Amino acid sequence: MEQVKQLLILSSDVLFEHFFSQFARERLSQVADWHLYSGRDESELSKKVQAADILMTTWHTPFLKLEMFGPQLRVRLIAHCGGEVKSRMEERVVEHITVTNAAEPMAAPVAEMALALTLALVRRIPNYASEMNSGMVRTNEYVSHGETLRNRRVGLVGFGRIGQAFARLVAPFTVNLLVSDPWASADAVAAAGGSLIDLDQLLSSSSIVVLAAALTSDSRHLLDQRRLALLQDGSYLINVARGGLIDLDALLKELQSGRLSAALDVTDPLEPLPVDHELRRLPNVLLTPHIAAGGIEMRREIGDVAVSEVVRFCKGEPLQNVVTAEMLATMT
Repeated sequence: MEQVKQLLILSSDVLFEHFFSQFARERLSQVADWHLYSGRDESELSKKVQAADILMTTWHTPFLKLEMFGPQLRVRLIAHCGGEVKSRMEERVVEHITVTNAAEPMAAPVAEMALALTLALVRRIPNYASEMNSGMVRTNEYVSHGETLRNRRVGLVGFGRIGQAFARLVAPFTVNLLVSDPWASADAVAAAGGSLIDLDQLLSSSSIVVLAAALTSDSRHLLDQRRLALLQDGSYLINVARGGLIDLDALLKELQSGRLSAALDVTDPLEPLPVDHELRRLPNVLLTPHIAAGGIEMRREIGDVAVSEVVRFCKGEPLQNVVTAEMLATMT
């Protein structure tokens, strides 16, 4: 009889409740003997890892180094609850152990938030809400220009899962969609109703720019002082990807000038922003607390994807979301 596989779940107690429904736990119990470890002591963690056949990791998991697994490499699978594998473990781990991720469930909620933030800025919802709360009265004689998303030129930086989901959501608004992504094909972008162009050209010709790219060594501060200056006066910048894509100091100067407006779900190097940070006070900035990926429903979907991979592995079935060394180049 085959020995029952030992499964170690590395998660905080809170995230464990978020990711793993009672049904998900029962599925795991049918194929493995599982244990939860929420500690962060590296020595204790290494002992537990070396006694496991399978790991499940979450956003809480300490950074995994290859030496933690011991010389025998008993662990044969790491099923990660999320998409950002590169920031969770050494690349050598991916080279020696099969790793899966669960990025797909996040794409639709993040794209939905990108569209919501875009509409909020274009329709000036925060401004009008603030005016109403302060007691301002407007008559129907008031009218402004540009308060519609329809027929605008929208620049999309990044055409992975989130970028493609955003393209689908924004299509009914009959926008002129411009896409910049060194890894995307012109045919795939065209099939989504967009045009693949150079980043500088996209920035200088779009009145709305949505960031949906991964953060890599090549894309850090992709929007620096020079590129931010390419944006047209009155443009809207929406970031639902990674804060490090933007030089925060350079963006702050642009926003303080009033030339641009921005909606930021992420910031870097400061996240969360200090309570006295200037960005919190600017009227042309809409901030959300890194919440674009949505609530408990999305987390349960992520957990279900990861659990399904563990079940397939234990039953000897093909895995569906294996992370390869090549994928790490375009991954956060």
